[in-house]
Amino acid sequence: MKKVISVVEDEKDLNELVRRYLEKEGYEVRSYLTFDEAEIHTSDEDVHLWILDIMLGDKSGFDLIEEIRRRNPDVPVIFMSARDKEFDRVIGLEKGSDDYITKPFSPKELVLRVNNIVRRTYKDDSVRIAVDGYEIDEAQRVVYSHGDKIDLTTKEFELLMLFVKNRETAYSREQILTRVWETNYFGSDRVVDDTLRRLRRKMPNLSIHTIYGFGYRLS
Repeated sequence: MKKVISVVEDEKDLNELVRRYLEKEGYEVRSYLTFDEAEIHTSDEDVHLWILDIMLGDKSGFDLIEEIRRRNPDVPVIFMSARDKEFDRVIGLEKGSDDYITKPFSPKELVLRVNNIVRRTYKDDSVRIAVDGYEIDEAQRVVYSHGDKIDLTTKEFELLMLFVKNRETAYSREQILTRVWETNYFGSDRVVDDTLRRLRRKMPNLSIHTIYGFGYRLS
């Protein structure tokens, strides 16, 4: 089951950017643009993490975290703010936030912080990565399609994870050999094509594209 993250950010473009990056990482994202929109959902029990902007019109994320903590004291919260002030950080920590990130920030950095908090908070849960309709349990090295288990060989799974963790990155056959088969492999690079062919047969909806004359990319 996907982890649910609620994002409260009144800057529409930034809200959308954060949502896209988190969804690409396999999370279910609920986006809110105003304090009032978000406040209605502070009692939602299926939310695994909140990301709050501090400045929300005439109200603030500090007010919102009080509502969240009153209804769900254990759910983690990350603050976002354009103000890099120690005072804000201290207030955020006093009110029970788990992290604080200053704008402008790299969306990838935010995703890393989210992943770390989710893993730390829900370490007993099985966090699955959602890709093209499939769910990947990296810890168990198992792939599911609509609840049904897909059996992959060791190299098929490692090849899959290379693409999943580096989506939109193009890899040549030589690069894939180095990353998946490592430097002690002395066979033909056609093993990459053969392994990928089996992976595509087992996971036909996987959007791995061939870059003719070069290699492959997961889009």
